[in-house]
Amino acid sequence: MACPQRWSAPGPYDLRENPLSTPAIPLLLAAEGGSEFHAPTIADFFPPAIFFEGTPFEFNRIILVRVIMAAVLLLVFCLAARRARLVPGRFQNGVEMVLDFVRNSIAIEVLGQENGRKYFKLLATIFCTVLVMNIAAVIPFLNIAGTSVIGLPIVLAAWTYVMYLGAGVKAHGLGGYLKNSLFPPGVPKPLYVLLVPIEALQVFILRPATLVIRLLANMVAGHLMLAICFAATSYFLFDAAGAMKLFSAGTFVAGAAFFFFEIFVAALQAYVFAILTAVYLNMSVEAEH
Repeated sequence: MACPQRWSAPGPYDLRENPLSTPAIPLLLAAEGGSEFHAPTIADFFPPAIFFEGTPFEFNRIILVRVIMAAVLLLVFCLAARRARLVPGRFQNGVEMVLDFVRNSIAIEVLGQENGRKYFKLLATIFCTVLVMNIAAVIPFLNIAGTSVIGLPIVLAAWTYVMYLGAGVKAHGLGGYLKNSLFPPGVPKPLYVLLVPIEALQVFILRPATLVIRLLANMVAGHLMLAICFAATSYFLFDAAGAMKLFSAGTFVAGAAFFFFEIFVAALQAYVFAILTAVYLNMSVEAEH
């Protein structure tokens, strides 16, 4: 993993201030040698262009990861559809378990039978896309989530935004949707002066923004923690002097723990994104909320 920023050691150590690198400071203080520790930085999320540099079509490592994972997702579902059998095998059964989970535990659970069936395809696409892009963070040689740069989370949140606004307008008409969304029933009329701006902020800005920030922040944090642990393991094992090499065992165990935790977070964030999409759709189409 390329980490352009280095910690140099002219005296004992030159600890330059960088908020993203401060977790590595104790590792530097523990080292006895004069070698450098490669701390992870936000540069990991802005790799150099592979081709088309400086154009709107610039293609870099993050885009490559997204293309690979999108191709894998399409391949999985194409194979499952082509090999579908009345009595499913393990592969088909695994794919059907994911779809059944989205249909029963997200779509129907939140939206009910009719609307759940109607919006199942949307929710399944969002869940599977986020899950697969997140899982790239723990796949060797990819090592970064496709959702760890803001572009893809914005696209998914914008899709959700358009869908729940469109569903609300279609169900109630423009005026009816605005009335249901901005004027909660049972509230004294003078309070609408305060409530309407708050509801408008929530419906039109905070909902899509929180979808983006929640997904992005979790995947960025997960990548940085994994990078710190395994960079520290490499540093202690190959560069630290004497007994300091023993610390590599501790950082490796921590890295392994974060590895499995990152898989859990990848699945959890896919679930959270999909279920919030279902909740927003339900709030748009129901008569009152």
